[in-house]
Amino acid sequence: MNMIPCEHRVPVSLGDRSYEILIQNELLSQLGKICQALGLAGRMAIVTNAIVDSLYGRVVRGALKRAGFACTTILLPEGEGAKSLSWLGKILDELVINRFERRDTLLALGGGVVGDVTGFAAASYLRGVPFVQVPTTLVAQVDSSVGGKTGVNHPLGKNLIGAFYQPKAVIVDPNVLQTLPKREWVAGLAEVIKYGVIADSRFFEFLETHVEELRSQHEAVIPLMVRRCCEIKAEVVAGDERESGRRRILNYGHTVGHALEAWGKYATWIHGEAVGIGMVQEASIGQYLGRCDAEVVERQTELIREVGLPVAMPKWTFSDLWSGMQHDKKVVGGQINCVIPERLGQMQVLPLNRPDIQKWFSRHGASNAKVFPLRRGPALRTRTVRKK
Repeated sequence: MNMIPCEHRVPVSLGDRSYEILIQNELLSQLGKICQALGLAGRMAIVTNAIVDSLYGRVVRGALKRAGFACTTILLPEGEGAKSLSWLGKILDELVINRFERRDTLLALGGGVVGDVTGFAAASYLRGVPFVQVPTTLVAQVDSSVGGKTGVNHPLGKNLIGAFYQPKAVIVDPNVLQTLPKREWVAGLAEVIKYGVIADSRFFEFLETHVEELRSQHEAVIPLMVRRCCEIKAEVVAGDERESGRRRILNYGHTVGHALEAWGKYATWIHGEAVGIGMVQEASIGQYLGRCDAEVVERQTELIREVGLPVAMPKWTFSDLWSGMQHDKKVVGGQINCVIPERLGQMQVLPLNRPDIQKWFSRHGASNAKVFPLRRGPALRTRTVRKK
């Protein structure tokens, strides 16, 4: 794939499952050439939703058709509801009806929901067909499209059904972020901040000094930010592909965050908002237990608030929180394990004791909801591309 010029390339080193993350403006128009360079041929099933298709479907199909690919488009609904066994089944139905073969390819064009369910469909159909990630949201570009986690939700918990299945490539065109709704952009910054906390204190400092550029989506900052997040995730995934050890640090903020999403029936918060709240609360738990530096809690909370993310939990009960955390993937033998920052760039996975967490909740968790009321963002709508 080196024959395709690209400004930023990040390798994900996984032996015979290795691939590259390509990051550059205007890559959508080169998708056909890139897929050819990957050795792909035959038909291409583009899985997306109606809004993304209206914005980028024509460019993507045109680029693929010029390279000789026959395209089929499969439309999913917007939102977390598409990440279900029902919609997975509908993707598989379309592949069967159109007689897709093992040499044919699925292309995920969209955010994390589209990428996760498309990847799981690719892992499942004919016991595995190639797929390519083309992420169009900030969360997907910096996090969910990289690493091979695919799957769908269960009504009782998020990401409980799925498989590890690596894409052939991740194609990141930062230009597409210009059409993100403001709420989606801000939500994605939670995952960006997460990488600074878990692995790179200098990157965290960079984010602290570029808050205005982050909020305004400054063009000079975005590619650098996306690349650094991808570099960190690629390094972690290469060392622990199946999340048996260090990769668990990537779930920072997600133990509480996923519980929040499920409690809100996947309609109250979008993923990044829940993760932002989760990071604040999990750091607070760490500080209460004497495992987390107070400076981390303060600096992280301030940065999350400054970029426009919520930091407070809702007025739920401790039973709601504890029950939701029981469905986390890091639960082992009924024991809830939570990722806690000791200091910036240094994490630990800590088993949680119910009496201790109940005491923390009564002193800190419940009061946070009163200090910082829950933010409910506007309905998600695409915005027009800014003129340059």
